[in-house]
This record gives sequence, structure tokens and C-alpha cells, in this order.
Amino acid sequence: MSTAASATDLQPVRFILDGELVSVSGLPPSTTVLEYLRDQAGRTGTKEGCAEGDCGACTVVLGELSADERSVDYRAINSCIRFLPTIDGKELVTVESLQAADGGLHPVQRALVDCHGSQCGFCTPGFVMSLFALYLQRASPARDEVIAALSGNLCRCTGYRPIIDAGCRMSDYPEPVHWSRNDAQSASRADELRALRRTAPESALRFPGFHAPRDLDELACALEAAPDSLLLAGGTDVGVWATKQLRDLPPIIYLGTVRELLQIRNSDAGLWIGAGVPLSVAWPALLEQYPALAEQAQRFASPPVCNSGTLCGNIANGSPIGDSMPALIALGAELELRHGARQRRIPLERLYLGYQHKDLAPGEFIVSVLVPPPKAARLFASYKLAKRIDQDISAVCGAFAVEVSGGRITSARLAYGGMAAIPARAPHAERALVGQPWSEVTIDSATAALAADFTPLTDSRASRAYRLRAAGGMLRRFYLQHSPTALRLRVTDPSADMEFTYGR
Repeated sequence: MSTAASATDLQPVRFILDGELVSVSGLPPSTTVLEYLRDQAGRTGTKEGCAEGDCGACTVVLGELSADERSVDYRAINSCIRFLPTIDGKELVTVESLQAADGGLHPVQRALVDCHGSQCGFCTPGFVMSLFALYLQRASPARDEVIAALSGNLCRCTGYRPIIDAGCRMSDYPEPVHWSRNDAQSASRADELRALRRTAPESALRFPGFHAPRDLDELACALEAAPDSLLLAGGTDVGVWATKQLRDLPPIIYLGTVRELLQIRNSDAGLWIGAGVPLSVAWPALLEQYPALAEQAQRFASPPVCNSGTLCGNIANGSPIGDSMPALIALGAELELRHGARQRRIPLERLYLGYQHKDLAPGEFIVSVLVPPPKAARLFASYKLAKRIDQDISAVCGAFAVEVSGGRITSARLAYGGMAAIPARAPHAERALVGQPWSEVTIDSATAALAADFTPLTDSRASRAYRLRAAGGMLRRFYLQHSPTALRLRVTDPSADMEFTYGR
């Protein structure tokens, strides 16, 4: 299959905006949704704050067909790092879209007004859109759900309390006609998106510098023919290359339309997650198998980042501080790779050969990650250490999978991020554990062995000594949470009797 296209094969980017079909041609493939809205569509309500997906001022909502194609899923995304061609076939909702025909405010906006949730106003449209996505997803969200939905939005006026209050009150207002929950799930909206599906062989979105294959064979052929192309999934890293680093990007091959890569399958072999599956879909699937990852999932990134970024994209990026890899390595996850018609499978830990150096041949790509099923005898946990809870990169991330039988450790897989140039296991510490009693003495020996496994850097996030101490502290925390006898600490004061329990 040739990747060359004639002028008649070139397709415009098509999406729905306020019920109208929009077709866009002639823009560079790295044009962001934010740039299009402000510079082309004149929709300046969407703001640019950071241009890297951190502040949320650029938040918009994307609607796309559900897996069964019977309804539309609406999710918040960062428009500042999302390339315009990747919203082809979707519905785009901006803050201007919420206005009713008579000029009335949406309940989300009315709640922010009544709760005095806007101060300087610059960040307000982004907060509105994050709350709007939650409004469509939850009839009466709890306060913690509101806080989680807003974890990707920053207010530099420190006005969080009234904004959170508005999120808790937005469902108290009468449902509007325009953009009610029923309106969002009307048959006409799903029909509009079904009409935009690209199904014919000649209909794949393709123009100079951009190609969106529709199936795995087309993707393999396209990349084999042009191995220097840039594979784009969610773009939460690649978008920053364009907006902050001002890189000239090579031709892009987009994974988000390859139907096989958007699947999740569960079998006796484990959980198979395709390379195009967003983090917001991948994490719930992982949590069904490994509920111990709940804190990791919550702290991984904001909802807008997780709604665009993919689990396999985080793996392929190979950052030494990518938070998904330690847990997956500790669990013994494997990668399915493809090069043309050839396929192979490797343990995830073998992908990383050195800093930003991976065991991938030109034209080879990640198809999926396979996570083994849980074992009854396996103890597992993953921890992240950063300077703040939300939207922060790890100083150290540690994950531990240990099997204990008859009071002795029969296997151990310890994996860390932030401790070396790549996410890596701790072989010396593992050897200090296997065959030994599951005891505090054994854990002390393994902790000391970490110094032989890693020589971490000192940088703005943490010093070398701090990282080593933190890595050992995580291992001790793992032991205390899974120790055979619970460690109990009772704290008594005149007004309360509180008991904290670690262990089982």
C-alpha cells in the first residue's frame, strides 16, 4: 500500500460545532484546536494560559461516539496541545456553545455567577467547561467529584472555594433546553457523528504531513513506507513539542482512528489494552483488576490530560518519570510490537535500553500492552512522591509485587521511576528479598541494597540522597501495609480517640 495521495484523495478536517458541519483545509497538521478557535473561528472565550496542558484555561469539551455508537461521550480536553486534525469526526463544544438562543446562561454558568466564582475571569471559561463535562456525566456530583473534575484547572486569584461551591450547586438549577443531559444524548447528535465516520478505503483523513489510518494493516503499511514519521496518539507530550519547544514536526501518522488500537480485551492471559485507548478508559479497566492502583490513577494526571493521553503513549514516550511504567513493570506487563506484517512480544522492562533509547526498529510500533491477571498470593502496591497531589511530576515512583508463601518471600519485582535514566527494576533489592522471611529485618536489607541498584540524579525535584531515602521509605511502607501483624498507632486527645491501622 502506498502512502502517496493524489489531490482528489486529500480530505478536509470535519467536525461538528454548534450543530453545524465545519470543514477545515489548508492548515498545518500541528495547528492546535486552541489556535483554530482563536485565530480562525474568532472564538476567543477559550484562553491560552500555559500552552502545555497544565492550567486548564484552554479547556473545551469533545463529543465522540460511544463504543456501541448509540450515544455520545463528552469529555473535557486541553485545546492548547490537541492538534486540530485529531478531532475529525467529533463534536467540539466551547464556552460560547453553552449560551441559549435567548442569551440565557447555562446552569454551570449561573452557578458560578451566583456563587461569585469568577474573579479576574481569565480562567473562568476553562472552569466552566470542566464543570460542564461533569454536568453531563453526573446528575448530582459529590464535592469530591467536583474537586477531581477541576484538578486540571488553576485559578491564580485563589478563588477555589466559590468555584467548588458552584460545581456542587450547578445541578440545583432547572435543566435547560439547550445542553441538558437529555439534549446531549439526543438521537440527532449521535446521528450527526455517525454521518461523519470515514469507512470507505479512500476516505481516510490524509493531507500533506498528516495521515489517519483506519485499521492496523493500513497503519503498519503506512509506517513501514515512511518509518521516519511521527506516531501521534493523545499528543499530551507531542503537543508541547510544538507549542513550547517550537519544533518542526515530521509527517504525522495518527493512531486515534485505528479501530483495533481502541479496544480493551480481558482474557485468561490478562488485560489487553490497545495503543489508542485513552488513559481515562484504561485506568478504570486496570482498577478492576488492581484496585491498589486507585491512588496512582487519581494522581496520574488531570481529567483533560487523561481524556487525550494514552497508556501506551506514556509507555512509548519512555520518560524516566512516567508514572505508569513502574507499576506495569512490577506486574510483569508485556508489549505487543509490530513491524509491517511481523509481530513480536517483549517484557515491558526490555523496551528501555537507555535514556530515550528504546528497542524499536524503524517502522516498528507498539500495538498494545498486556497486563497479567492478579494472583491470590501476590501483594501489590504503587506509590508516587511529588511536591503536590495534582498535576505534578514524580520525584520518585515505586511499585512492588511480592509473593509470600509460608512466611517466606518466593518472588519479588520492585520497579522505580525517577531513580535512573529509565524506569527500571531493582535487582539487588529483589535478591535481598527472595527466599527470606517476610519481616522487617529482610526489608531493611533490601532497602540498603537499593544503593547498589540506583545512582539517582540531583535536580530541581529532589536530591540524590532524598530519592534513595524515599525509595527505601516506599518499600518500608509497602511492608507495613502488608505485614503479617498490623502495626497499630493509637492517638488520644480530649475530644477524639483515633486509631490508624497499617497491615492486614
